[in-house]
Amino acid sequence: MRVVLQRCKEAKVDVKGQTVGKIANGFVLLVGITHEDSEEDAAYLADKIVNLRVFEDEQEKMNFSLLDVHGQILSVSQFTLYGDCRKGRRPNFMEAAKPDQAKVLYDRFNELLQEKNVHVETGIFGAMMDVHLVNDGPVTLILESK
Repeated sequence: MRVVLQRCKEAKVDVKGQTVGKIANGFVLLVGITHEDSEEDAAYLADKIVNLRVFEDEQEKMNFSLLDVHGQILSVSQFTLYGDCRKGRRPNFMEAAKPDQAKVLYDRFNELLQEKNVHVETGIFGAMMDVHLVNDGPVTLILESK
């Protein structure tokens, strides 16, 4: 699994002009899944994400986790994270998991986050989405389970 994590002050995702997910302070997660990923990968990343110390304390040091600041998550499926652009001019998406496999694991990943007492909003799997965010910092990290 591959996740692009962006710390945000606020974020929302719209599908066909309707807001389907909206959060305040927290993380926007762009979540990509490949064929070999399992629930173990999802559990590893869920734990890593909620405990990652990237929120600032009183001395402006990154010492607080999402749990410490009672942050929220906007999770958006993103198969294009497994686009291979090394050859030609069109990305190859062969490494991205098939939609039925990816959706099951994406849903489980979001459940694992919620089980850690984090409020999670999502987009709609497979839909064309408009993601709006106010990136805080900016802080953007790439996390992988392998």
